[in-house]
Amino acid sequence: MAGSKCTRLSGALVKQLLDTVDSVLFDCDGVIWRGDQAVPGAAEVINLLKENGKKVFFVTNNSTKTRKMYADKMARMGFNVTEDEVFGTAYCSAVYLKTVCKLDGKVYLIGSNALKQELEAVGIQQTGVGPDHISGGQIDWANVPLDPEVKAVLVGFDEHFSYMKMNRALQYLTQPGCLFVGTNTDTRLPLEGGKAVPGTGCLLRAVETAAQRQAQTVGKPNHFMFDCVASRFGLDRSRCLMVGDRLDTDIMLGSNCGLKTLLTLTGVSTVADAEAHQKSGSAERQGMVPDYYVESIADLLPALQG
Repeated sequence: MAGSKCTRLSGALVKQLLDTVDSVLFDCDGVIWRGDQAVPGAAEVINLLKENGKKVFFVTNNSTKTRKMYADKMARMGFNVTEDEVFGTAYCSAVYLKTVCKLDGKVYLIGSNALKQELEAVGIQQTGVGPDHISGGQIDWANVPLDPEVKAVLVGFDEHFSYMKMNRALQYLTQPGCLFVGTNTDTRLPLEGGKAVPGTGCLLRAVETAAQRQAQTVGKPNHFMFDCVASRFGLDRSRCLMVGDRLDTDIMLGSNCGLKTLLTLTGVSTVADAEAHQKSGSAERQGMVPDYYVESIADLLPALQG
């Protein structure tokens, strides 16, 4: 399968690629669905890959849903999926704090109820979910009551993010030995019709700036996201394919972990983006150049049905 990067995947090349792969990792939004609509043909592709003996996994930087919530959403769309095959940053952050950090204490959580549930599922208690209203003046903010059992700050997507949450995180992070973890660094969440809203990366950057500390991030393109899947299922990275719609997260994850990479054009990034990285002469930007691209993952259907 050697050849130039950023090759359009079509015809006989699809089967050649799939023959070199045992496991396929998919990003979700922009790849298998857009909003609440499945990408046409996506369910058939996933289900046929499994019927053909491939292992299939889903890796998403979205921290607002538990694995079960994702599996339920996919089941409603016709995907043959189990909860164990889903790896979101809510779950992976909980695993990271439990296994890598060996956290002994609570988490101050800037994040969603789903993130709280995944932490509690691995035995980690948290405080912080929900609104945190401001009162008093600056001296009160600097002396805000803190839970002495908190030993880590975790920042995910939080629709209740506020000045007081940022301040409380700062007060925890000035304490000796307090860990600092972020789910991901995506700064914008693209929506239908070219719209976008701020992503977790904006909230994380605010807390990092206030605390004058840099968080350890768990989500793509950090290799821990793949390690989470690989260690659980014994994957051979040389026989894995990463499929995504974002060059800076999905494709970079694949490059960081030595996986084959496939860009689908149903989401954020374009072939022009990939070609610009390829021509840049920058070693770092080369990591964002996919091995292959398709208009949609439905382009894999003929090879799977043959």
